[in-house]
Amino acid sequence: SQTASSRTDIRDCSADPPYLPPTATNTTARLAALRATMRTHHVDAYIVPSTDAHMSEYISERDARLGWLTGFTGSAGTVVVTQDKAALWTDSRYWTQAERQLDCNWELQRTTWIESIGLWIVEAVPVGSNVSLDPFLFSIDTWASYSQALQGSGRTLLPLETNLVDEVWGDQRPPVASSEIYSLLEAFTGSSWQEKVAGIRQQMEQHIRAPTAVLLSGLEETAWLFNLRGDDIPYNPVFYSYTLLTHTNISLFVDEAWLSASARESLQAECPGALCVELLGYGQARAHLHRYAQGNVTIWLGTEYTNYGLYGVIPQEKLLEESYSPVMLAKAVKNTKEQDLLRAAHVRDAVAVIQYLLWLEKMVPQGLVDEFSGAQHIDALRRAQQHSHGPSFQSISASG
Repeated sequence: SQTASSRTDIRDCSADPPYLPPTATNTTARLAALRATMRTHHVDAYIVPSTDAHMSEYISERDARLGWLTGFTGSAGTVVVTQDKAALWTDSRYWTQAERQLDCNWELQRTTWIESIGLWIVEAVPVGSNVSLDPFLFSIDTWASYSQALQGSGRTLLPLETNLVDEVWGDQRPPVASSEIYSLLEAFTGSSWQEKVAGIRQQMEQHIRAPTAVLLSGLEETAWLFNLRGDDIPYNPVFYSYTLLTHTNISLFVDEAWLSASARESLQAECPGALCVELLGYGQARAHLHRYAQGNVTIWLGTEYTNYGLYGVIPQEKLLEESYSPVMLAKAVKNTKEQDLLRAAHVRDAVAVIQYLLWLEKMVPQGLVDEFSGAQHIDALRRAQQHSHGPSFQSISASG
């Protein structure tokens, strides 16, 4: 069996008793509680992804359901739990990390193919079983892939609006992020939000299908459209929101308690009118969309960022689906001012990196710096630059 001092301190489940490194999480109680909840809901296999309701690449602590359930903290993965098995699928970046963080309740699957998850489920649960997931945590495309993987297998894919992990997590689950939503200064925006809205409405008019509304689900879409920023997710200047934009109305679904006075003012300066933003609760998006979809409407959305829970309330014939919404595409095309701002930001960052390399040349030969202190130092150098708003991810620092 492996000694604890070994360089790659990973679990050994074949040893007797199994060897677990100190970095592994004991998940026995969590799994038992989840399985009890699954029985209550008549669920035989439960799928847990590593994303949130907006398909965000980075997520908040509150949405880290996979991390809480397994102890695995990598940014990408999928988990399936049955009454007697539990498995994690992740890509090669994270295999070693998973072997250090998982206990022996978990099988590590070294692939990310949904087909392989489907095959595993078919082997793990009998015909007639219910395979469930939270429809708000799966994109339309991912939902379709699972549906296809299980098609004709005799297992039923059952969306369940109660999130079973949340039920078990209970009051230990971190609270909703509370951070101010603020307006970007005009100096940092390529155009006003009113101009952006006018541009999107023009695209709606010119589209052959003449959509009556655009639904925005990606967090950066709403932030970009209204020139607003927040701090709900570490390293990402976004806030939880949805937007439904029509020719005459703009509905922003957000926790309005966190809007700064100037942000609210900027959104509602032109009320009443077609450029007046109606503020509705974040939790009302689905019900509002459901009501809107009853009318003679066509709703334009991007399938990459829209979750199946919202998508499912819109009748198929009232949908205009593209991979990305027109806002995601407009955001990707930077105007001259935005290009200048990008270049200036890169120059400021380059200054910090050059200062860092000089510092390293001096400090490393003296043996005074390790990976962690190095990462802290470059963060400090970047913070010292004008307009710095923090790193875009935790600094990754390596040697050798």
